Amino acid sequence: MYQELLPEVVRIAREAGAFAQQHRPTDVGADMASLMGVFARVDEPAGALLRDRLAKLRRQAVWNEDEIGTTVAEHGEAWVCDAVDGAVQYLRHLPYWGVTIALVADGEPVLAVLWAPELGMLYTAVKGRGAHLNGRRITVPARELPAALACTSRPPFNPEPERAGSSLTAMLRHALAVRNLGPTALQGAQVGSGQVDVFWEYGRDANNLLSGSLIAREGGALVTDVEGNPWTPASAGFLAAASPLHARVREVLAGQSGPGPVAEG
Repeated sequence: MYQELLPEVVRIAREAGAFAQQHRPTDVGADMASLMGVFARVDEPAGALLRDRLAKLRRQAVWNEDEIGTTVAEHGEAWVCDAVDGAVQYLRHLPYWGVTIALVADGEPVLAVLWAPELGMLYTAVKGRGAHLNGRRITVPARELPAALACTSRPPFNPEPERAGSSLTAMLRHALAVRNLGPTALQGAQVGSGQVDVFWEYGRDANNLLSGSLIAREGGALVTDVEGNPWTPASAGFLAAASPLHARVREVLAGQSGPGPVAEG
């Protein structure tokens, strides 16, 4: 049922991405008010484009107004989208941004499209049908933590800085490298394709995580909260990794592991 929607959702994501590229500002100003105003002049019409196109595609699905929040309908279908996910990178003319579209049914993502136009990366996933990157099926490779690239981020309005800071220190002692590679959704999706081995985050960040969580899960990653419980939009943390690696990362995040060698890179 949802698989049939995928080609048109991809077309819509590409259209929104092209709009954002064509209208990207050259000057964002020197203060927050200027930055937000400049961004809104692109983000609002791009979001309206998504809303208009997707409403025609799936009339029974409502539009989730809370673009960067944590509220997701528990019943029925809803589109949860971000026309420019990675606003900071987008405004600074860095390539790490994209268009994210998730169709949620009864609180669970069932279809996801993530289009990063300047990276040339198109992620797609449908529940129970696997995940793909640029049309090729993706799977999660098995790596040990000393050889793993671990990534993390922070929610925009629901961070837990103390836990995030201590977990970063812990992970730096055990992983090959720890990075923040931009949008939350993209880093989650990259777990599904094996470009990133671990992605974790503290704080509620449901709308930014929905598309990436489905792509990671359909790619074969284990997706939970940081305690190992099944991840839901109401979870206060997120962890995605291949199953054997996932257990090791949970030990590190819980502080159950002693110091190890500090990785370089």
